[in-house]
Amino acid sequence: MHVKSPLEPAAFSLPNLRNPDPLNCLLSPPAAINTAMNVLITGASAGFGRAIAQRLVKAGHTVFATARRKDKLDALAAELGAKLMTFELDVRDRNASAALVQEIERSHGPIHALVNNAGLALGLGPAHQSSLDEWDTMIDTNIKGLVYMTHAVLPAMVERNHGWIVNLGSVAGTYPYPGGNVYGATKAFVHQFTLNLKSDLVGKKVRVTSIEPGLCGGTEFSVTRFGGDADKAANVYQGTEPITADDIAETVSWILSLPDHVNINTIEMMPTCQAPGAFAIARNAS
Repeated sequence: MHVKSPLEPAAFSLPNLRNPDPLNCLLSPPAAINTAMNVLITGASAGFGRAIAQRLVKAGHTVFATARRKDKLDALAAELGAKLMTFELDVRDRNASAALVQEIERSHGPIHALVNNAGLALGLGPAHQSSLDEWDTMIDTNIKGLVYMTHAVLPAMVERNHGWIVNLGSVAGTYPYPGGNVYGATKAFVHQFTLNLKSDLVGKKVRVTSIEPGLCGGTEFSVTRFGGDADKAANVYQGTEPITADDIAETVSWILSLPDHVNINTIEMMPTCQAPGAFAIARNAS
């Protein structure tokens, strides 16, 4: 007799897609499909990561929150209680990342979903005036850290034939802008890596998504980019209504609620006040 683990995905039944009730489809909220899961979130001390942790704990999931700042993690744990466990981690540390995944799975069971949120932008100057150290930090965090965590969780997900990897990209990976040089390139990597993972995993119930937001306010993103200059960071959002961390958290929660046959490859999100711009053209003086 098979005894179902409370952490196994719940069985679900699909609606009648041949003769759906259109009014019901428009007005009824989607039913919860998956039971409580173990979700590992990187960069969970602030911003998107913190909001995602809050949203998923509220939904009944167990969250393993990682970040470098222990004080921020402790505050989050005090807020969210026993459903949230915290771990100090710098995702740039390859060995520490692999060891943490092994520790969690040994002590708490399988990691059903990984949210690769840790990342940052540093500087907004032109490439020829940029800091090579800042470039290294973005590459090590946004690319290598994401790859290390993915590599650590993926084999067990494939063996179980179930799991999610949700990567936080950016519209900067698609639309170039002055000063976006290496940051945008790292997010282009996230986009393509996600699609290539999907190719490797075709036919398996391990799903991968890249969430690619545009202008997002209410986080530390721009303060970090401008070296702690809060006034300069605030000017980025002046007169706008940007996307919020809660919007991203709601999107992650929705992705994790979808049935096994559905994979969201990419979600590009912008506030209504933002749109891609025209090409820049330098013209000779007449």
